[in-house]
Order: sequence, then structure tokens, then C-alpha cells
Amino acid sequence: MVAIPSVAAAAYQAIAKMGAEAGVGAAAPGAQAANFGDFLTNAMQQSVSTMKQGETAAIKEVAGKADVVDVVSAVNNAEVTLDTVVAVRDRVIQAYQSIMQMPI
Repeated sequence: MVAIPSVAAAAYQAIAKMGAEAGVGAAAPGAQAANFGDFLTNAMQQSVSTMKQGETAAIKEVAGKADVVDVVSAVNNAEVTLDTVVAVRDRVIQAYQSIMQMPI
């Protein structure tokens, strides 16, 4: 897998944005921080939403009801989101395999 710097930078920015929206690392003293499960659920919901927006924009373009620039932007966002999800999935699988190979 070849990493394209612009795609990687966009993926990192997307993850940072999701973390900021979920309040990761910015919990006030005495406030209950969101747990990791909630963060992942929110991230996956946003990913699905971004993918649906890309599909909707493509459908509108086929019908002649959308601007090409908007379609390219939406599809590019969906592509970056998909790349991010695949990268996270690969890292989770790699971590799982490493744990399973540990001696007891």
C-alpha cells in the first residue's frame, strides 16, 4: 500500500476533527469524558454519513442537478474517509494478531 501524503494528512485532520468534536483530551475537571466506544461509534456514524453524501452527490450529477466541483469534493471526502477506515481496520487487525502471538 502506497501512502499519498495529501491523503494521509487529510485522514489525520479528519481523525483530529472527530477527536475534537468528541471532546477527547479536552475534558474539563469533574466532567465525565466520553469513552472510547462512544468515540468509535461517533466516528463510524460520521464515516457512513460522509460516504452517503458522496453517493448522493454522484447521483445528483448523473441526473444533471449538481455542480461538478461539488461532486468531486464530496467523492474526494468519501475516498479519504474510506482510506481512513481501512487504515484503522488494518491497525486493529495488526494489533489483534500481535496480541494473539504473545506467549502466555
